[in-house]
Amino acid sequence: MLTLMRVAVIPVLVVVYFLPGAWVPSACAGMFVAAAITDFLDGYLARKWNETSAFGAFLDPVADKLMVTAALVLLCTKLPTGPAMQYPLLLPVAALVIISREITVSAVREWAAAAGGEAKNAVKVNSLGKWKTATQMVALTLLLLLRDAQETTGVVVAGQIAGAGLLFIATALTIVSLWVYMSAALKYMK
Repeated sequence: MLTLMRVAVIPVLVVVYFLPGAWVPSACAGMFVAAAITDFLDGYLARKWNETSAFGAFLDPVADKLMVTAALVLLCTKLPTGPAMQYPLLLPVAALVIISREITVSAVREWAAAAGGEAKNAVKVNSLGKWKTATQMVALTLLLLLRDAQETTGVVVAGQIAGAGLLFIATALTIVSLWVYMSAALKYMK
């Protein structure tokens, strides 16, 4: 149920993102944080109460990828402003790398599931992927929150730098995790 709510909030996020008003960045960041928290809670509660399902195992990572993709695309359509956002290529390049990795890993996992056996186990979710996701979530939250910030106060600039820096780190983790998954999967591709 929480997973379906995460998917349902995406169109709302898209509409709100383009509305006028000083409240918009906070609302978008709030929706994104709520989705990230429900992502954690959904998995945690499903495991704790032993209520996992094949549908939940399928939809949970899809909902996560859809929310991250939506945030990346939105940020690319209206780039954050402010003194700390001097490199306009950072977001589009990061978005391309992150989205491409998600598509590739999803395809490799689909292949591995069809291949079965050890190939399937080779591309299971690992801690590197979890760190990548957590870093992405924090980076995107900061970038959504400070999207229109023009102030040069220390807190705003620090938040923008942290958001951009964490997105850079998430992009690097994305590349490394793709390499890890592909290295493991290539052993079984013949």
